[in-house]
Amino acid sequence: MKKENYDFGGWATRNDLRCSDGRTIKADAFKDQNGTIVPLVYQHNHETIDNVLGHALLENRPEGVYAYGKFNNSPEGKRGRESVHNGDITALSIYANQLQQDSNRNVMHGMIREVSLVLAGANPGAYIDQRSFAHSEDWESEDIDEAVIYNPEEGLELEHSDDTKKEAPKEPEVKPEENKESELEHADGKEDKMAGTAPKEATIQDVIDGMSEEQKNVLYFLVGKAAEGGSPDAGEEDMSQSDDMEDDDMQHNVFDNEDTEALSHGEALRERAAAVAKDAKRYGSLSESFKAHLDDDDALAHDALSHAATYGIGSIDMLFPDYKNYTTSPEFKQRQQEWVAKVMGGVNNTPFARVKTMFADITADEARAKGYVKSKEKLNEVFTLLKRTTDPQTVYKKQKLDHDDVVDITDFDVVSWMRGEMRVMLNEELAGAYLIGDGRATAAEDKILPAHLRPIATDDPLYAIKATFKTGDAADFIDQSITAMDQYRGSGNPTMFIRQSMLTKIRLLKDTQGHYMYKSPAEIATALSVKEMVPVPDEIFNRAQNTDGTADANVNAITVNLNDYNIGTNKGGEINSYDDFDIDFNQMKYLMETRLSAALVKPYSAIVMRAVAGA
Repeated sequence: MKKENYDFGGWATRNDLRCSDGRTIKADAFKDQNGTIVPLVYQHNHETIDNVLGHALLENRPEGVYAYGKFNNSPEGKRGRESVHNGDITALSIYANQLQQDSNRNVMHGMIREVSLVLAGANPGAYIDQRSFAHSEDWESEDIDEAVIYNPEEGLELEHSDDTKKEAPKEPEVKPEENKESELEHADGKEDKMAGTAPKEATIQDVIDGMSEEQKNVLYFLVGKAAEGGSPDAGEEDMSQSDDMEDDDMQHNVFDNEDTEALSHGEALRERAAAVAKDAKRYGSLSESFKAHLDDDDALAHDALSHAATYGIGSIDMLFPDYKNYTTSPEFKQRQQEWVAKVMGGVNNTPFARVKTMFADITADEARAKGYVKSKEKLNEVFTLLKRTTDPQTVYKKQKLDHDDVVDITDFDVVSWMRGEMRVMLNEELAGAYLIGDGRATAAEDKILPAHLRPIATDDPLYAIKATFKTGDAADFIDQSITAMDQYRGSGNPTMFIRQSMLTKIRLLKDTQGHYMYKSPAEIATALSVKEMVPVPDEIFNRAQNTDGTADANVNAITVNLNDYNIGTNKGGEINSYDDFDIDFNQMKYLMETRLSAALVKPYSAIVMRAVAGA
């Protein structure tokens, strides 16, 4: 596009001027786009192609980026040309991304994606300073004395295109009582003078019912004011804007800190307004829809909306009763606990903590009875004695509360509530240590040592049979579990503690007709020859470790009769609770602990199912 054929010229952005979003564009931030042509739009609206009014040729200058604008011949483009020609629109704004900025929010580099005609720009120096129309059959040539009104930092100025300097006329003083409709009060308390008045018909109800282009602009304005803490009744105010109105009330750019993202305030307002309008019917009114879409940080807007009642009692919600707790004390967000009760209620207990087990291995050939041959010497039987000892370890939960807090909490007994949490979590930790282990690193100071509380998952093969199945194959899990039961020598009918996700996979197994093979966990238990299936949360099974302390996420089930798992405690080593008062710090301290040993005491009394890759 030749510069002599442009419809207007103006500053798309000026250097070293603080924009309304807090950023400052530095010199040559967009120098790579010198000579680039970008789309020309209105109010940064990209929703339809109708909003593309033409294009702009960018020219990088020492003062900033200058734009030569050319309108297309669409109805919207002609309307934009007429608005600029008539002086109705004088401000420009840019949309840019791929920004690079320093810690002071100075924009050092970026890519301009579009130039937009706006009612007020974010950059105080971005304005149209030339209007030179090319002749065409659509426009009649006429002698025009061109004037530009814009908002530089110095204030309102009048500048003529013939370069003849004239004194800037003073803005006519408008008294509040003469034109109350022409004032708009901002959230910061400042007042902007607004030129002219908008039709009173553009009300909130019109926005809901009609949603014309004008009403959309009203809606955008209301959303912007609500976000700033203004009153939604501004929708009844004069919506026309003078050239000296602050950019905070109109669409402008927002630069994102990241290189790959950038948004304009206009886009955010449009998205927010669209959501508000869409949900107005669902919430019953536009005001309620505003409230539902406000961020938590929009406290001023919430307060403004609550005072915006047009009937009844303003801020009537102040008369509503206080919220009441659904339960007296807070409920715990916790893992499934049914398995814990099964474990803690199923283990065997002895009144001594140091436990020794001894076995005579009579499975070797040397222990077999022998046939006698006359005149041959009879041979003696030989079998091996096996022994294992297990020492106790202390496991505890400790808490403390400030005494003042205990006294101030009057709705429920916070100490009893906290003691309940301590007991629940202590039981869960012990049950997990019995089956799987605590999952902590070997060198951790608070580790429950496997030599004292021996996890079934990692116990010696003499006590816990090791069986494997193909990873993720529920049918193979069934087959291998049944096969492993041939080696089981534990007491009575065992229970299977199974990973929750594996139990789900088994329940989803179907036959060739597409029917589920097992209608309930009880049917699965019958097929596996166990007493019952007890699901355990996956996160508990994920605590399993190899003998070298590394994580082992392949353990999927443990079959055991817990009567063969012994818990040894000396007198006084049972689970006990203690409390103390620290007079120096005015604190109440609580301790719940037990000292015990734990281990399987019968050979081949458990089966551990592990998943392995392949067959």
